[in-house]
Amino acid sequence: MKIARNTPKKARIEIIPMIDTMFFLLVFFMIATLAMTSQNSLPVNLPQAGGVKADRQQVHTITLTKDNGYFYNQEPVASPADAAARTSESRKGLPLSVIIQADRSVEHGRVIELMDILRQAGITRIAVAVNPS
Repeated sequence: MKIARNTPKKARIEIIPMIDTMFFLLVFFMIATLAMTSQNSLPVNLPQAGGVKADRQQVHTITLTKDNGYFYNQEPVASPADAAARTSESRKGLPLSVIIQADRSVEHGRVIELMDILRQAGITRIAVAVNPS
């Protein structure tokens, strides 16, 4: 009488779990590096806005505080014209972006005045900072 035996299957390396693990590690490191970047700025109470990308690139910041203070990259300046002059000095012929960080309680007219002075100085890439909601 013959006994039927199962032939042993050849061992093989499954690649699908390895690919899943590599994608998991890739996503983990991407998120970890994004969490390491931070923008150095003064603490102000920014307004909320939806649909805004939290872009963390190095640009010049002008901060308007609720007590009528102006700061250019965390250094106090006397007026919006001084902030625009410092921004123009650091331009060196390259395209320049400026982020205006205005406290929620700052009057709208002060922000518009600053934007107008920046445009007259030749700076056209101006953004207003908000907190993503």
